[in-house]
Amino acid sequence: MTSVDRADQPLLFVNAAQVVTCEGAGEARRGRDMNDMVVRTNVAVAVVGERVDAVDALPVLRERFAGAREIDCGQRVLMPGLVDSHTHGIFGRPRYEEQEMRAAGLDYMEIARRGGGIHSSVRDLRAQSEDTLFELAHARLRRLASFGTTTIEVKSGYGLTLDDELKTLRVIARLARALPMRIVPTFLGAHEIPLEHRGSAADRQRYVDLLIHEMIPAVAAGKLARFADVFCETGVYTVDESRAILTAAREAGMLLKLHADELTSAGGAELAASLGATSADHLAAVSDAGIAALGHGATVATLLPGTMLFLGKSKQAPARKFIEAGVAVALATDFNPGTSPTTNFPLILTLGVSQLRLSVAEAVIAATVNGAAALALAGHVGQIAPGYSADFALFDVHDIRELPYWYGDNRCVATYVRGKPCHPSDLGVT
Repeated sequence: MTSVDRADQPLLFVNAAQVVTCEGAGEARRGRDMNDMVVRTNVAVAVVGERVDAVDALPVLRERFAGAREIDCGQRVLMPGLVDSHTHGIFGRPRYEEQEMRAAGLDYMEIARRGGGIHSSVRDLRAQSEDTLFELAHARLRRLASFGTTTIEVKSGYGLTLDDELKTLRVIARLARALPMRIVPTFLGAHEIPLEHRGSAADRQRYVDLLIHEMIPAVAAGKLARFADVFCETGVYTVDESRAILTAAREAGMLLKLHADELTSAGGAELAASLGATSADHLAAVSDAGIAALGHGATVATLLPGTMLFLGKSKQAPARKFIEAGVAVALATDFNPGTSPTTNFPLILTLGVSQLRLSVAEAVIAATVNGAAALALAGHVGQIAPGYSADFALFDVHDIRELPYWYGDNRCVATYVRGKPCHPSDLGVT
């Protein structure tokens, strides 16, 4: 809104080729319900304050909201803002040299053993000031928003000391105050076992104890994270260690997430289901037992196809098996400096269709309603429906099926968060 507009002036979003509402129950969609994204034509959207008030024919809304400011969508597609429920957006330098190492045949674990991978980012982040990390992340999250993302989960996890994890979480809090998009903070102090704690089993246990008895209480006391996450994977955190850390986090008032079964089937999916985690993420190596366990619970399976593509892996997470088992599937970018350095969420939709064999409707629901469910926000964001936050993305396509079709292209014209411009338009829609 411009300075001359009243703060309470209703908005009407008019002249959209399609309004993709994703309307329905305020919870994760499963099975056949993932195909119901609800595409409406010849309707407008009324926004009052921060929320959607109505979706109806334009003459009806003009009569009801006389004097409303109208935003011409220009025969483009208006849809809920994309919800990126898994990112690692706080880091220093990129790790482009590792891409060549992988091309030369080195795998993820070998690169880590040579001092690359997460440990490389840990060394770098520890040397960066809070202000520098803020400036770097500010630009990167703005780029995420420019592709249609309006809600972004951001993890810590490249500090791995009490001071550096708190530094990272303070940066996330500053970003949430400074940027217009919705930012959800996650504590990932259990992203790796830091190198200084790898000398012996006792050293390793000391770090687990540090997480449980010092880091988690400090994060909770400062109200710096809504979620706690653990990388439960062969060679990283065991199921027992992950359970102990996450149990402590839940007792401290945080919701739970897991990096689970990314490279090996290590029991992460089963642990997520048993703990009632909000989401289990990655899951490219999940077992049939893990799929069945998630199918009997409420945990969202957040799939990250960009990661497996960038790593050069031929095997993606079994999205169709998840859906057939009744598991709610979400999509996210996994934006990070080593294994998924992309801010392009629509590209992830392309991979969802071409690599995971999702329908366009399933991919859209996975990136909106189910992404919101993966952040415990499904009752507030992810739909264009009365009472929901007015978080919209406007794309320069005429049919929603074009969005994953134009792969790699940025068709986002504008985004709105809580009814206010987030990503400015290049095409005159402000």
